[in-house]
Parts: sequence; structure tokens; C-alpha cells
Amino acid sequence: MKTRIIIVLLLMSTFSVLGQKVQVKKADNKYDKFEYIDAIEIYERVANKGFVSADVYQKLGNAYYFNAELDKAAGWYTKLMDLGQTVEPEYYFRYSQSLKSLGEYEKANKMLDKFYELKGEDSRGKKYEANKDYLQVIQENSGRFVVENAGSINSKYSDYGSAINGEYLIFTSARDTGGVASRKHKWTNQSFTNLYQSKVSSSGNLEKPERFSKAINSKFHESTPIFTKDGQTMYFTRNNYTNGKAGKDSERIILLKLYKATLEDGKWTNEVELPFNSNEYSVAHPALSPDDKTLYFASDMPGTLGLSDIFKVDVLGGDSYGTPVNLGKTINTEGRETFPFVTDENDLYFASDGQLGLGGLDIFLISLEEDSKASKEVLNVGAPVNSKNDDFGFLIDTATKVGFFTSNRDGGKGNDDIYKFKEQIPPITKCEQTLEGVATDEDTALVIPNAQVTLLDLEENIIEQKYADENGRYSFDVECDTEYIVRVTGPDGYSSAEKFVKTSRSSGTTSVEIPVKKTKTKIEKDVDLATIFGIQDILFDLDKSKIRPDAAAKLAIVLEVMNQYPNMTIDVRSHTDCRQTYDYNMALSDRRAKATVAWLVRKGIAKDRLTGQGYGESQLLNDCGCEPTNDSPCSEEEHQKNRRSEFKIVQY
Repeated sequence: MKTRIIIVLLLMSTFSVLGQKVQVKKADNKYDKFEYIDAIEIYERVANKGFVSADVYQKLGNAYYFNAELDKAAGWYTKLMDLGQTVEPEYYFRYSQSLKSLGEYEKANKMLDKFYELKGEDSRGKKYEANKDYLQVIQENSGRFVVENAGSINSKYSDYGSAINGEYLIFTSARDTGGVASRKHKWTNQSFTNLYQSKVSSSGNLEKPERFSKAINSKFHESTPIFTKDGQTMYFTRNNYTNGKAGKDSERIILLKLYKATLEDGKWTNEVELPFNSNEYSVAHPALSPDDKTLYFASDMPGTLGLSDIFKVDVLGGDSYGTPVNLGKTINTEGRETFPFVTDENDLYFASDGQLGLGGLDIFLISLEEDSKASKEVLNVGAPVNSKNDDFGFLIDTATKVGFFTSNRDGGKGNDDIYKFKEQIPPITKCEQTLEGVATDEDTALVIPNAQVTLLDLEENIIEQKYADENGRYSFDVECDTEYIVRVTGPDGYSSAEKFVKTSRSSGTTSVEIPVKKTKTKIEKDVDLATIFGIQDILFDLDKSKIRPDAAAKLAIVLEVMNQYPNMTIDVRSHTDCRQTYDYNMALSDRRAKATVAWLVRKGIAKDRLTGQGYGESQLLNDCGCEPTNDSPCSEEEHQKNRRSEFKIVQY
């Protein structure tokens, strides 16, 4: 009986596993088609029945991750990591982002450490490794906004992607206004999104929303509109759906495209898709430059660095456009960069999960130069606009400092809510640093006029070179939060000296002092050659007076000077520290002084040009005496100052 029970249990287990595998295959098909809600339901049923699989855990984590439910993604990524199996480095990054949504920043940073260890060439890991204090930096940037939920325009569904057109706020919503037969998207299990509008009252409040335009809204997704300054042209995002026909990529998936429409007689018409769209990649979320001549957008088109990048394209007039250009590595990462918005001051706001943030998508700011290239600094706008969840779709009126953004943070009405804000403190979008200093003499501290000063990068490429003024002062205009080498070369008779310096991450001045040592010193009586040439100690073996090879290298300097000045006579003076008895130290130092003299004589210096004497511990340079117990509390470094050799010039 016992044997039969075991067999029956094994058969039941086999049938259960086969059934689970069928379910997993079904879920895989839905997952690959981005039907995340259906896939989640099937994967979870399988996982909850004890079917342990790294692949299932990965896909469950990813399904929640890409459906912006990072807290739930964290649970499945935890199970994945607990398996102890090798996973792709990207999962450590996603796990980190998911942990941030739970406020577990310490553990999240450990996952970023692991991510950098495994994929050190990834810009996201590099940014973290170079800025491990990023949370403190974000905190310093926080508190500039007063934020409130935009109120009645939000529903229990997803509301996002707003734009201003005249006195209306145009936004995207998945609210179900189409009755019982409305179609639902299998990724989110919500209705396909449409554009809505809400009039902004004179008091700044938003009135009851209504559908934007029947001519624009279709049975697929429409979202994220942007309007030209005159309000006559709009660009917007839609699924690949033109002239009543849906287009699909090679995997049979309907992606996103950008469309343009114009306003005629109060109605939106002349709807066309933009020529750089493709069935094989998505193009979405348009934004316009202040002069309406450059269109910005997000895409995963060829040339994309990550999952999606921000691009720009010239608007040439009519239906003609230039070639899309990637905005580059300062902005774009191997993650997601999306939802661009450009102010009339040419500042670019965008959302990213690849830049260093608080969790999910954070909103960032960067100034664009006149040629639309990005400046160096990317600024996380901080809390309370950014949160541990997804924050995106930022827009601001620079005149009133009022704007809107979208977030799926806790406390909202639906999946995504639109929030209203008032900016109280302006951002510092352009960091300006000055690197300054004074060239001085190392020995006298006097200024060195007209010293040559060179600014180099860490690979010692020359950035700029100039001369100090008559007061020894110099300055360079430099980048913030950047490492440099500053090299000062004195006039004839001086050596060169350099220092490494890192500028502050905020605007201001970084000072660096670089004393320069003379290479030519006036020869006169009682000058110590050891001081001139930095000869600290002629080392001997313990209780020995024989000249060691390392000591001979230092004595060779004295030998060279005496050969150059044939009339020079030198008094060699040897000193010890206080450890050992007074008489012992006196005798030892005297033997060492005489051994030094003997070495110089063997090298050709006439004996009558040299004298030598030991002084033991009789001329200590500090208070490191050992009397009366032959003990001292001084450090080894303090004792070292007393163990020295002197080469005093008697005549020259």
C-alpha cells in the first residue's frame, strides 16, 4: 500500500507539472505580446502552486516592472535573487529600482553595487559609482515646489501626459466613457487612452473634463499632445493606426507613432503621420522648442542607447523634417528616457529611470545650448515632484511658475494622476565654477609673478595654459563637479609643481595653492645642502655605520655639488633621536658622520674639504627627549625628525 501511495503521488505530481508547463507556455505567449495583465494572472497561479522557475520569476517581475507596479515587482525579483542562480546584470538594476519604491534605499544601493561590479561599462553603473552620495544631492535640490493633486480631472484610471493649449489643459486618460462595449488594453486592463481637455479657470482651477476631438481620438491609444505657439498645429502620439488600418511590426505588435494635425475652422484635420515613423520601432511623446522649429520625442529607433532615448529633429516646414538626432549620453542611458518638455527658456525636462533618482521614473532638468545640444549638468528636480514611484510628464509656465506633472505615487485617485505645482525656488540649471590660485615660493611664501599655469584633464591633456599676473594670481573658468590637474611652472630657477583638484558641484570658486620650489639656491655660508635638496636622513642598518646603497644615492647629490664647486668645504653633522643612552647615541652618530666623510673621500673629494662630527641627541628639533627614563611618548614620525644628517657649507 505504501508503495502505491508513492506511485500515485508521483503521477499526480507529473500531471501537475505538465499542466503548469502548459500554463507557463500560454503566459509566455501573452507576455511576448505585452499582454502583461493576463500574463501576470497565469504566471502567479503557476508560481503559487509551487512551480519554482527563474524564468517565471523574471517574467513576473518584469511584467509588474513595466506595468509600473514596482512594489509588486520587488517581491518577485526577491524570489528570483533568493534562488541563488546567475542572472543577467539588468535584473540587479531593476531590482534596485523596485526596492526604491519600497523605500529600501540601502539595499537598493547594494544592488547597484552588484550591477556595477557585473556591468562596469554601463553608464548607469558609472553614474552611481561616481556619485554614491546622489541621495544627499537630490535632497539638496528638493523643496522647491508646492504640489497638490489636480483634483477633479483625475479618475480611478490612468490620467497623464498633459499640455497647455490656450486656456485649456489637454491630457491623456484611460477613463471608460465609451459604455459597456469599450475596448480594453491587455497590457494594463484599462480602456485605450484618449485625449481630454479641461478649461483652466481664471482662478487656476480645472473645470470638468470633456473629450478633446472626435477627429483625433480613435479606437487605439492617443496620448501626449503638444501644440505650436499659435495653436494651429498639434503633434500627438497614437498606436500605429492610419486611415482605419493598424500597422504591426515583424512580431505582429502594434507600436507607437507620431502624428500631426492642423486646426481649420475650429476643427482638427489634415492628420498625417510623421515621415520618420516606422512599423519596427516606436516614436512617441512630442515636445517643441521655443521657436517651434525643433521637435523632440522619445523613441527606440536605431541608434538608441537604451530602452528608449530622447531625440530631436528639425521641422523644415510643410510636412518636411530633418534627420532625427540622438541627444547623446549626457541625457540618454541604457534605461528609459522619455516624456520630454522644453520651456521657452530652452530648458529640457524629461523623465528617466537610468539617471540617479528616488525610484521608478524621476523628472530631470538640463539646459540646452543654442544649438540644442545639452550642457553638462543633469539635475534631478527633487522632492516633492519626484517620489519613490514613477514621475513624468512635466510641464511648466515659466511666467507664472505653475505647471503640471504625472505620478502614480500613493494617495492618488487612480493608476496615474495629474498633479499641479507652483515652483517657489528656481533651479540652478547652469553651474559655473572658477578655479583660482596664487603661485608662491615654497620656502619664502612670496608670490611668483608671471609663472606659467597649465590646466589639464586627468589624462594630462592640456585644456588651457596662461601666465599668472604680477601678483602671482591666476584663474580658469571650469566645469562643476569635475577633476583637473593644475600645474605651475616657475620662471628660471624654479621647478614645476602640480596638484589634483575637484571642483564643487555647485556654482562658486575653487581655490588651489601650489607652492613651487627653487631649483637654484644662493650658495652661502651655513646653508645646509640637505635642506636644499630634501635629503632627510642618511639611513644606516641598526647599530651599524656602513653606508647602504640607498644612502649612497643621497650622498651622490652632495658629491655632485662639491664637484661643481671645487672650493666648497662641508661640515657633516649626524644626529639621532633620544632612544638609547646619551653616550651610546653620541658615539653612534659620530661613527656615522665619519663614515659619511670617508665615503665622500673615496669618491674623490679631498679630505681637507670635509669635517664630520656626531651630535647624538644633543640637538633635538622637538620635545621628544627621553630623560630620565629613556622613554618617550612621541610618535615614530616625531622621532624621525630628529634622525637627520646635515651638510653645512663652511666656505665656498
